[in-house]
Amino acid sequence: MASAEEVFEKVQAALVDALGVEDDEVTPEATMVGDLGAESIDFLDIVFKLEKAFEINIPREELFPDDILTNAEYVQDGKVTEEGINVLKTRLPWADLTKFESNPRVQDFGNLLTVNDLCRYVQSKL
Repeated sequence: MASAEEVFEKVQAALVDALGVEDDEVTPEATMVGDLGAESIDFLDIVFKLEKAFEINIPREELFPDDILTNAEYVQDGKVTEEGINVLKTRLPWADLTKFESNPRVQDFGNLLTVNDLCRYVQSKL
């Protein structure tokens, strides 16, 4: 099994390649969208690179819970409900949802994912 450092290095390399950012920009705390400028199309490339680097399969719904964020059962007035938060926690156990919970606006979800979250996800798949 790969060490946390090895996982970070491979994730970092994939992000540098996919996003055209510098190594030093890809820190564990960096957010994928806000800090690194990832857009939805970039995530396809990132997933492909991670699958190749780690020889794993990454189902889209495991990283992108669009089905929850667009479901009226879990979203009211543009915010994820408490039930929706619980579903997200179950689906994304590797993600730190603490900041999101304090103001769970759907439009802010994309800026939640950090490099560290991505590393924890990959480690959960190995």
